[in-house]
Amino acid sequence: MRHPTPILGILFLAAGIVRAGDGKVGPWDLGELRQVPAMRWADESGPVHSLLYAGEAYQGRATEVFAFYASPSTLGEAGGKRKFPGVVLIHGGGGTAFAEWAWLWAKRGYAAIAMDLSGHRPIAPLYDAKTGAPVPNQAAKKEGRERLPNGGPDQGHPEKFDTIGGNADDDWPFHAAAAVIRAHSLLRSFADVDAERTAVTGISWGGYTTCLVASLDDRFKAAVPVYGCGFLHEGESVQKPSIDKLGDRRDLWVKTYDPSSLLPRCRVPILFVNGTCDVHYPLDSYQKSFDAVPGPKQMRIEVDMRHGHGPGWAPIEIGLFIDSRCIGGKPLPVPGEPTIEGDHVRVPVKAATALKEASLHYTTDTGPRSKRKWQSIPAQVAGDAIVAPRPPVGANTWFIGITDERGAMVTTAIQFANP
Repeated sequence: MRHPTPILGILFLAAGIVRAGDGKVGPWDLGELRQVPAMRWADESGPVHSLLYAGEAYQGRATEVFAFYASPSTLGEAGGKRKFPGVVLIHGGGGTAFAEWAWLWAKRGYAAIAMDLSGHRPIAPLYDAKTGAPVPNQAAKKEGRERLPNGGPDQGHPEKFDTIGGNADDDWPFHAAAAVIRAHSLLRSFADVDAERTAVTGISWGGYTTCLVASLDDRFKAAVPVYGCGFLHEGESVQKPSIDKLGDRRDLWVKTYDPSSLLPRCRVPILFVNGTCDVHYPLDSYQKSFDAVPGPKQMRIEVDMRHGHGPGWAPIEIGLFIDSRCIGGKPLPVPGEPTIEGDHVRVPVKAATALKEASLHYTTDTGPRSKRKWQSIPAQVAGDAIVAPRPPVGANTWFIGITDERGAMVTTAIQFANP
């Protein structure tokens, strides 16, 4: 009932691709990107520091990338600890480096780096006088950002799509993935970071970039793309028209920059997070992306999850999944394949925590996936399995969500009656 593993993925695996750390993949020189880039501190006066580090050459000149950095040490909350796990934070389209995002992860006990991927520098963070936390959303408006004199490409559609076919140094996806890997190399070099316990997460276009980076940089211990996925050239993604209009360059863009071409090499444990009605990354493309990954993988699909930076970094499962891979936290429950048995569906579950509840989620609507209405029916926790009612006649897309005692929710793979 589900989509089969993409033929592309089978060909990649059969070809015996080199491991992620070797040589050059597409336009990326992975050996070079693993080196610690030159950097300079821009502001170390507050709990969230600012820095600039060397990026890729753009239009024949050197570039710098702006980033915020925060850790328990910069917050004054190290408590005697000298090293912390690290996390790389990738903003979405229209976004920038967010000081409050780095702060949130530092409060979790991580050293966090959040870079700008548009050649800009956001305003310096302002802090709440009562809480000491950065004021939320202060960098959300583009008007407050400053174009770096030596910044890389901006993040509009021309830079993301239209430049394909010439030198890669003017392609935004090339710069974005390279800047993230360089940020990871820099983060690993910091004295207060445990280089062997790092993760990456990104939102929307940042989720797209997370898929690329997790497939290129096997030094990460965990990856969480939120919304972002591959197969943007198929189905109902709003990005498809921009790819289609490339004409005879379309296939080159897909081969080089669509995550579907790289996810078959991903061995980093990955948690896919999305909503049922996302217009940018629809469920059929999402499931294909999930299926393309040969390494450890899980999924969290939320009914009617909103699209945005705030909603994108809010799910507790992101932190719990990364904790489980970086600091020995209890893992999220792992559901098996749903099996229809008569009038019910059975799903085996491996869990280190007690299961609290479960639900069957389905839609009988047709038309654009982003506009379909979803229904939910309670399911039963039966020991180490979930027993749910069989989806009703007419249900064309469905999955089962499982919540544990922590309130953490995971889901089965998405089931398609009519792929």
